[in-house]
Amino acid sequence: MSENLKTIRELSDELGVSKQAIWQKIKRDASIDLRQFTSTKGKTVYVDVDGQKAIKSMFSNDSSTRYRQQKDDVDDNKKDAVDEQDEVKFLRNLVSEIQSEKKELHKLLDQQQRLALQDKKLLEEYKAEIKDLKALTMAPHDNGEKEVTSDKQPEPESSTPESQPKPKKWWRFGKS
Repeated sequence: MSENLKTIRELSDELGVSKQAIWQKIKRDASIDLRQFTSTKGKTVYVDVDGQKAIKSMFSNDSSTRYRQQKDDVDDNKKDAVDEQDEVKFLRNLVSEIQSEKKELHKLLDQQQRLALQDKKLLEEYKAEIKDLKALTMAPHDNGEKEVTSDKQPEPESSTPESQPKPKKWWRFGKS
């Protein structure tokens, strides 16, 4: 084909817009008669030089499309940079919160260990006191008697066989 003819796709690439945007502009603008600027071969539409100028002028009336797209790309990059900065701030805050919680947990663990050590010392002291009390209760008093502990029942004083009375026989025959 001639170098003067371009497809809608080539125009859209040149202008930096989509094919649909070009078709929509053409449909909206009643001053352009598509038939006078185009020729079709199969399903492909070719636009001549005058049609190309008309289409380009429609897009140049809007502020430059490429400039707009570049600006949008820059804005997207700024948004991405801002999003990354927000994410970094969020992660830093999260790390600092985790560190403060870790410090608090270390304090609590230290307190728990100190309390456990105090309990162990108290338990050992109580055991020593109990031993001392048992030793005192088992030691003889000045009068020679043993002290009775609350755990044991008192033994009867006459527990020897000689001190117990002998049972009497109930069958006496002929003896007076």
